[in-house]
Amino acid sequence: MEEYLEVIKERCSDKNYNKLIQIKNDYLYRFIAEFIEILNPASIFICNDSKEDFDYIRDKAIRDGEEIKVAIPGHTVHFDGYYDQGRDKKNTRLMVPEGVYLGSNINTIDKEKGLEEILSIMKNIMKDKELHILFFSLGPNNSRFTIPAVQLTDSSYVSHSEILLYRPGYEEFKRLGNYKNFFKFVHSAGELKDGISVNVDKRRIYMDTEDDIVYSVNTQYGGNTIGHKKLAMRLGINRASKEDWLTEHMFISGIHGPGGRVTYFTGAFPSMCGKTSTAMLEGETIVGDDIAYLRNINNSVHAVNVEIGIFGIIEDINPHDDPYIWEVLNSPDEIIFSNVLITEDKDVYWTGKSGKVPEKGINYSGEWYPGKKGPDGKEIPPSHKNARFTVNLKNFKNLDKNYDNPEGVEIKGIIYGGRDSDTMVPVLEAYDWVHGIISIGASLESETTAATLDKIGVRELNPMSNLDFLSVSVGKYIDINLKFGKSLDNPPRIFGVNYFLKDRNGNYLNERIDKKVWLKWMELRVHNEVEGIDIGIGFIPVYEDLKALFKEFIGKDYTREDYIKQFTLRIPENISKINRIIKKYRGLNSDVPDLLYDVLKEQKRRLEDLKRIRGEYISPFSF
Repeated sequence: MEEYLEVIKERCSDKNYNKLIQIKNDYLYRFIAEFIEILNPASIFICNDSKEDFDYIRDKAIRDGEEIKVAIPGHTVHFDGYYDQGRDKKNTRLMVPEGVYLGSNINTIDKEKGLEEILSIMKNIMKDKELHILFFSLGPNNSRFTIPAVQLTDSSYVSHSEILLYRPGYEEFKRLGNYKNFFKFVHSAGELKDGISVNVDKRRIYMDTEDDIVYSVNTQYGGNTIGHKKLAMRLGINRASKEDWLTEHMFISGIHGPGGRVTYFTGAFPSMCGKTSTAMLEGETIVGDDIAYLRNINNSVHAVNVEIGIFGIIEDINPHDDPYIWEVLNSPDEIIFSNVLITEDKDVYWTGKSGKVPEKGINYSGEWYPGKKGPDGKEIPPSHKNARFTVNLKNFKNLDKNYDNPEGVEIKGIIYGGRDSDTMVPVLEAYDWVHGIISIGASLESETTAATLDKIGVRELNPMSNLDFLSVSVGKYIDINLKFGKSLDNPPRIFGVNYFLKDRNGNYLNERIDKKVWLKWMELRVHNEVEGIDIGIGFIPVYEDLKALFKEFIGKDYTREDYIKQFTLRIPENISKINRIIKKYRGLNSDVPDLLYDVLKEQKRRLEDLKRIRGEYISPFSF
C-alpha cells in the first residue's frame, strides 16, 4: 500500500494526509490513488466531518462562485447551466459485461467501452482544481442497514449538498477498518465559466454495479452529481437483489392515529407528483422523503431513510399547503436553493411562492424580467420548474423521533401514486401483497414532469416509481418484490393514491390538502378500524368514514356528490390501462413473471363482468 499512499501524499498537505491515514483501509487507499492519477488534481482536501472542515466547504462554494449568499443568514443560491436543469436520462448508462441484456427500459453500455469513454473524458480534468474526498453513511451508522460511501468531487456545491443530505461517515470508515464493500462516487463538474459547467455536450453519468462505482462528469445538477441519491440507488438495488432486501424510491412517514398511535408508511411517487408534500403533511412526522432501504426483521418490514436531508422541488411551496417546509425555507437555517430567482433585495423567489412576482432579478438564464424568452422562444418563468432546495431534516420540527433508529421503523402500509387524470380513484387498497405489487405498484403510470430532460406530459409506465433507477431487469425487480412479501408473516397493506384525477372538463376533483384524509383513512385501515368497499380493483373508503375524516382533520363538509365524482369506477379507462400495461411489459423484457399477466387479466375479467351488469361508470353507492 505504500505506493498508493505516496501518490496520495504528493497532492495532500500534511494535515489532510493525516486525516486520511486515520482510516486504516487499503481498498480505500488504492481507489483514491488510482483516481488521483486519472483526474490529476492540483491538491486534495480530506473532509473528516469536523465543523472546521464543513465550514471550509461552505466558504469554498462561495469563493468558487458555485453558490451566492442571499439575504437570510445561512441561505445560498446555486445555478445550474441553462441546459443542465434535470436528470440526463439519455447519457445516464449502466455499464454491463458484454452480452448482458437488462431490458429495453435500461440504458446500458458495454463495460469496457463505457470505461474507456468516461475515463478518457475524466483524464486530467482536475489539473487546476482541488479534489474533495468526503465520507458518508447511507442509512444510520453502525446498523445492519448501513452502507459506507466515499465521494470524490471537484465541486464545492456537490460537497456542500452532500454534507446537508447524508450522515457523516468518516468515523464509520474508521470503525470498519479494512472494509471493502463501500460505494464509490467520482464526479467532476468539468470546465467552469461563472461557476457553471461548460461542456454539457460531454455530460456523462455511468454506473458500474460490479465494482460499485458511479462516474459523473461535465454536469452540476444534483440528480446527476449528488452521488448518494438516485445514482446510489442503482448500486443499492443491485446489492439488495443479491441479499433479499429492497432499495426503494420511497418516503417514510409516521401517520398519527387515535390515542397517540404512530403508524409508519412508505410511499413511492415519481418526481413532482406530491411525494415530498405527502411526507411533510402537517400533524404527521417524517423519517425520510425520497429513498428507503427495506429489510425483513423478525418477519416484518423495517425501513430506514438512506439520507438525512431533502433535495426537494420548490415550485408552488406555500404557507397554506406546506407549512413545515415553508417555515424552514423562511428561517435562518442552512439551505441551498437551486435555479430560483434572486431578487434585487437579495431575497429568494420561486414560481408559486406567496406574494407578487418580482419585476426583475437573476436566475439560471441570467438577468430576468417578466416575459423574457429563452432560445426556444418560450417564456422563462422566475424559477425553473425543477428548481430545488437542499436542507437537513434536523431543521424540521416534524422530524420523527425514530429518524435515526438503527433498526429502522416497522412499516404497516406502502403507498404508490402518480399523475393520472382519468382512471385511478383518489385512494384504493389492494386485496393482498401480490395484487398490490402487480395491479398498483408495477402498474403505476404517470405523466412525465420537468424533473427529467424529456418531453413533459407523456404518460409512462413507472413500476414502483423506480423504472429510471433499476440496475436489474424490470422482470427481476418485480419478482424480487413479490418474493419479499412472501417472506413476511404479516406484510404491509398496499395502497394506491391519485391526487390528479380530473372531471370531463379538465378540473381537478381534489384539493391538495385532501391527501391528509386519504392518509388518515389508510392508517385506520391497517388497524382494521374502518371498512372498505370492494369495487373489483380493490377496496375504497365508505362515504360516512370519509365524511367524518374530512370534518375532523380539515374542517371540510364532504358531500355525496364529491364522493361520487371521485370514487366512481371508470371501467373503460381501467380496462384501457390494463391493456396498455400488458402491452408495455410484453415490449420491455421477456423475464416478466407470468403472475403479472395472470393478475392483470383476472382484474380485467372482473371489470368486464361489472360492465355487463352495471354499465361503464359505476357509482360507489352501487356496490
